[in-house]
Amino acid sequence: MISDVLATAYLARIGASRPARPDLAALAELTERHVLTVPFENLDYHLDQPVHMDERVVEKIVHQGRGGACYEVNPAFGFLLQALGYQVEILSARVRRPDGLGAPLGHLALRVTVAGSAYLVDVGFRRNPRRPLLLGSEAVQYDPDGAFRFGPESQGEFDLLRDGEPLYRVDGRARELAEFRPSLWWFRTCPDSPFLQDVFCSLPTVEGRVTLKGRTLTRRVHDEVLVEHLTDDTEVFEAYAKHFGFTLDRLPAEPVRPEGSTGIAVE
Repeated sequence: MISDVLATAYLARIGASRPARPDLAALAELTERHVLTVPFENLDYHLDQPVHMDERVVEKIVHQGRGGACYEVNPAFGFLLQALGYQVEILSARVRRPDGLGAPLGHLALRVTVAGSAYLVDVGFRRNPRRPLLLGSEAVQYDPDGAFRFGPESQGEFDLLRDGEPLYRVDGRARELAEFRPSLWWFRTCPDSPFLQDVFCSLPTVEGRVTLKGRTLTRRVHDEVLVEHLTDDTEVFEAYAKHFGFTLDRLPAEPVRPEGSTGIAVE
């Protein structure tokens, strides 16, 4: 549980007001504000910095203006929701990759229960919805970032699809953060880890998305895609500040991608 002072600072960081009560309308607003202000990024993987899953991530988001991947930003958002009175549990999922389902505990999401109904909340997947999704329903749920639906439950698991494309398979069992530490170690250290293949920082906008991948800046505004190749370090530093709102004292090291690796699609 984070302090009330830190929760207030967190709300200011994402541009959200403190809700009068922990209801669904407030959860939807908080989730959308988080998605639109906290980037999906892996810079610390390439800055030789530790990657945490505890309250230290809240400090990183609030005081450094940074973001992270699912193991970071989803627990951090869960801490905020708990401080605001929500019932929060951690769920694991297996990501759908081109060669099939990834490993168990490969993705971390949240289950938030409001007035007896459970919702999937995910602010750390890049292709995640902006708003909570009602669990247990196979009906299409429309979101600003796509049409989402859950597949039928099988042995406690169910697929999440976006616009008909499977994203990941959710395990309905509640998890503890400590269960993800071996997976985080693998993502942080293994040369095959997709988080070590590219340096990326990506953020959805009301009109589209902005992504900085290495030195390539891609901006999508409605149906128009603008690609700019940054020529020097100064332009890269300026891009982080202008589009994502934070400054760095040094740039992440450029990775060496193994042959045949595709990294993570973030544009």
